[in-house]
Amino acid sequence: MTSDMPPTLIDTHCHLDAGEFAIDRDAVYLRARAAGVATQIIPAVSRANFAAVEAVCRRYPGCLPAWGMHPMYIHVHQDAHLDALRAAIAVWRPVAIGEIGLDLFAPGLDLAIQERFFVAQLKLAREHDLPVLLHCRRANDQVLKQLRRFGIKGGIAHAFSGSRQQAEAYLKLGFKLGFGGAFTWTRATNLRALAVALPLDALVLETDSPDIAPAWVGKGRNEPAELARIAACLAELRGESPQEIIRRTSANARAVLFIDNPDAA
Repeated sequence: MTSDMPPTLIDTHCHLDAGEFAIDRDAVYLRARAAGVATQIIPAVSRANFAAVEAVCRRYPGCLPAWGMHPMYIHVHQDAHLDALRAAIAVWRPVAIGEIGLDLFAPGLDLAIQERFFVAQLKLAREHDLPVLLHCRRANDQVLKQLRRFGIKGGIAHAFSGSRQQAEAYLKLGFKLGFGGAFTWTRATNLRALAVALPLDALVLETDSPDIAPAWVGKGRNEPAELARIAACLAELRGESPQEIIRRTSANARAVLFIDNPDAA
């Protein structure tokens, strides 16, 4: 599956395996390629979707897996699934361990259980010398504490929405900050200010498709093709060219995820 436009963008967080794309996944992928999205990082969220992530990454060139267990799915995680995670890493080395982290926003998620699985996966990341894709909703300080404890080599703070101080803390640990549809809303004043104030070397782009839709999509389904317009929005806010935003954020993604070839299958 190819397009006439040379792809350049990297979507550092896209759930192309999600059920929302079941009816038109091929078309979604082709629209992304036509929009210039060369690479999509597809993070797992639980043992149950490892196979779906693998199937997507084998079918679509430029889709690369991250294996992990999401904090919002602690009700289904089991200790044995950590062994399955280790096995998945051995079969297909991912670009990162993810999506992992902590969530202090959604109700009913036991923090102790979240931390137990988070710590176990940080240990795996350290053991295999892999970066991590972080879910850190309302939990940046707690996540940062664990990152310092285990000396993780870096990664991406996905859907970053913390403070400037927290942003600087991630950067000091070798992390990049994921910016996507959330900052495109005019009401997101703090996030938009951060998108302008932070150095461009700190940022990577993402969609989190099918979630976190940009303002022009509204309540509709997000998809990776929207990344081009997200890049243009960031360029407008920062007063820089879209080409420079794409070039620099893609270089940031390749560096932190150790992707040698952005068009790699």
